[in-house]
Parts: sequence; C-alpha cells; structure tokens
Amino acid sequence: MPVLLLLTRKGCCLCEGLEQKLRALDLPLALETIDVDGDPALQARFGLEVPVLQVRSAQGDRQLPRVPPRLAGASLQVWLQKHGFSSQDA
Repeated sequence: MPVLLLLTRKGCCLCEGLEQKLRALDLPLALETIDVDGDPALQARFGLEVPVLQVRSAQGDRQLPRVPPRLAGASLQVWLQKHGFSSQDA
C-alpha cells in the first residue's frame, strides 16, 4: 500500500484541512502525519513551510509540490496523480 507522509505542525489550519481532505479520498493509501516540531532536523528544514506532502517508496521519500489549499475531492485526487502519486505506488 502506498504511503503518503504529511509533515505538519500543531495549530496549523492548512495542515489540518489537508489531512481531512486526504483522509476523505477513496484511495488505498496509508497516510502518516509527522509533526516537524518533534524532530529538530525536520523543524530546521521545513519550519513554517508546512503542510508538506511526501511519497514514501522503496527508492526513498519524494517531496510533492505544494498542494493548493482549495483542492478537495476529485480535484485533489487528480492533482496527486498529476504529480506522480498513484494508488499503485509501493
């Protein structure tokens, strides 16, 4: 099952909104949320740039472009596919 990593921070309304939208998609994927403030290296790298989406695969984690906050439902699913995430990823 493909794994989508959502890098977040507590109190980030964009992060919370994106998480809800991703969980509402009818896709066979595992969504893992990671609080960047819990890891100094991630906090230094991403800081206020969250939310950040990454795809975990056998080749390593790959960062996706920033998700437009107004995307939801089918539009979000099309956006994910356009940027190289498919339910066939492993």
